[in-house]
Amino acid sequence: MRKIVASTFVSLDGVMQAPGGPEEDPVGGFEFGGWTFHYFDEIAGTAMEDLFSKPFDLLLGRRTYDIFAAYWPYQKDSIADVFNPTTKYVATHRPDTLSWQNTQWLGPDIVATLRRLKQEDGPDLLIQGSGELIQALLAAGLIDEIRLMIFPLLLGKGKRLFGDDAIPAALRLVKSQASSTGVIMATYERGGEIKVGSFATQEPSEAELERRRTWK
Repeated sequence: MRKIVASTFVSLDGVMQAPGGPEEDPVGGFEFGGWTFHYFDEIAGTAMEDLFSKPFDLLLGRRTYDIFAAYWPYQKDSIADVFNPTTKYVATHRPDTLSWQNTQWLGPDIVATLRRLKQEDGPDLLIQGSGELIQALLAAGLIDEIRLMIFPLLLGKGKRLFGDDAIPAALRLVKSQASSTGVIMATYERGGEIKVGSFATQEPSEAELERRRTWK
């Protein structure tokens, strides 16, 4: 079976929009494109190299595909050497405009296609960016692993990584590291269902009971 791995940059307040540069995604008047640039050091670079060191196919939403397709085919570096030849699976309503080499349309039913792809033999499916796609797959319970690079800044407005539709689930931290600039690199895998409990040590007071009635 193949895993779906979501890997993305995110601010402390959950924004993932335009990490690479001012012109990357200014939709909605976003003013902070390129917010990751000054935080990269050798540790963060090594983490990125590790992410791309194992075989994978790319899984992309349409906006991220357009950003990548306009950039990576024209670069000559180690990431381009990996991205360009690999298979790209893309969620889009305009499949006839997919021109980047080795790109395949996910079809009209993205969830059904990915359920099938996960059952096949092959490399893991690696999501880069693609916030709307990540949210859709979290709602379908299809993401097996989340790799975050959490940057120490607050962006306020912008496209956010997590929406309200994710299937509730516990996660298990399997790897973590911090860079010299304060970036936290954390890898999470599914950890089963959410377990709840209570820190209350005595019978609730009348005031507490009234609060509960009021807040229902």
